[in-house]
Amino acid sequence: MTKTNEHAEDTCPLVYQWRLSLYTRTVNHLADLLRRHLKAIRSRWRILPPGKIAVIVLARLRHDQRLADMAGGKNVSESTIRRWRDELIGLLAAQAPRLDRALRKVTRQGGKSY
Repeated sequence: MTKTNEHAEDTCPLVYQWRLSLYTRTVNHLADLLRRHLKAIRSRWRILPPGKIAVIVLARLRHDQRLADMAGGKNVSESTIRRWRDELIGLLAAQAPRLDRALRKVTRQGGKSY
């Protein structure tokens, strides 16, 4: 069997939309994180603005959408979406408190540390 990039007769690529309920605050937070990161690393540009990148990454994480499906309608490659996802996860992880510090804070506030 030979693999080709040609479409079957009388077909065309299909782009579909989905409804994704997100808080504006969540999208803005991710977009701001990305903007600050891009400024810090002196990145010149991205193919899409940070807000749209944030929405794509959130859709990917929320619905576990295939990368090929996500990439097709946005004119970006699967590997680009994968890099965006990994980049934003890394930025979010850097903001997370360390477990030992979080447990100490809970203990100080009267909670139990297990």
